[in-house]
Amino acid sequence: MLEQAKNRLGGWLSMAWGDRFARWAQRFASTDVAQAESSQEIGPAPRRAVDRHRALYTQIGDFLFAHDLDITALNFAFAQDHVSADPATVRAVNAALAQYGCLTNAVVEEIIAERDADKITPETLETMLAKVESHLAEVMEVTEGSRASADDYGTRLKEQVDDMAESPGGSTPAIEKVIALTRTMIETMRAAEARLKASQKDARALQRNLEAARRAAEQDYLTGLPNRRAFEAVLKTRESLAREGGRPLAIAFCDLDHFKAINDSYGHDTGDRVLQFVASLLAQVSHDGCHVARHGGEEFAMLLDATTEEAARIVDEARDDLSARKLVNRDDGARLPPVSFSAGIADVLAYSDGRAALKAADEALYLAKQQGRNRVYIAARPVQGG
Repeated sequence: MLEQAKNRLGGWLSMAWGDRFARWAQRFASTDVAQAESSQEIGPAPRRAVDRHRALYTQIGDFLFAHDLDITALNFAFAQDHVSADPATVRAVNAALAQYGCLTNAVVEEIIAERDADKITPETLETMLAKVESHLAEVMEVTEGSRASADDYGTRLKEQVDDMAESPGGSTPAIEKVIALTRTMIETMRAAEARLKASQKDARALQRNLEAARRAAEQDYLTGLPNRRAFEAVLKTRESLAREGGRPLAIAFCDLDHFKAINDSYGHDTGDRVLQFVASLLAQVSHDGCHVARHGGEEFAMLLDATTEEAARIVDEARDDLSARKLVNRDDGARLPPVSFSAGIADVLAYSDGRAALKAADEALYLAKQQGRNRVYIAARPVQGG
């Protein structure tokens, strides 16, 4: 009887979870769109989330059911990391399967606890750094003032003691005791001054380390490019300046073609090296008027002080350069299949804000993928008042 109840509950959970997937996917319903040629303006793009979210939810569900994991927020997020080919998660799952032969809720919790043991959210880190730097600046100011005062006071006191020692009455026992006591106090002050100086040196070193930590919080660990958080901050600033100055600003969203096949066929280490190579190639076009970042996974974002047509030309040149490269796998010397990316371009100022423009570029990218990949599409400007 208990086993039957458990089976009915499991079936209900599966159906309920499937219904949630269906309801979520229905929110992203799209309409048919016209075909478009490479690097030319396209019509209203379909909502990219339609197929992407549906496929993602299916893969997450398959992962959970294949390993008989409970449907919890923790397991769902873990499954999403795995199907999205997060290197750390994939390696942890492979290691767990090799060691235990299966995944369980306890194993997943153990992996997550170990993986996130030292993790600090960007928001928490930002707040912590701001507070520490504020307090550190105050400590350094007080330390500098105290050290300078101690140094000045010690110098003057020593001069007075030397004068007393050389005065006609300086040899009396009482005066000698005062001089000896004062000399001891001077030595103590000198030692305190040395400690203050060392503390000031340590404080400066700490400040440099905090600055390095702040940079690390905004840098992608694998490619060295700015990460998504840093890109969004730059997008917000550059958008504001462009609107105020009436200057063009375009955003490009790039995604490697068939990247999962590279990971599956050659391993994640090779996939990581491909990402690093693509990052270095895109970084070559980065300058004061072009900001390049790794947005996540195999996706890269670019912000260009240019019209959409100019931006499409720059991005297309980078795409053509990459697709012409003959890459070799360092592990076995085998030649990799051609690596390419697809991209969508949008005019930032044509949308309500930068995020809306990025979404439009993402939808243009999705259409580029649909039309054969390895191409660049420009998103049509939104209909005014629509």
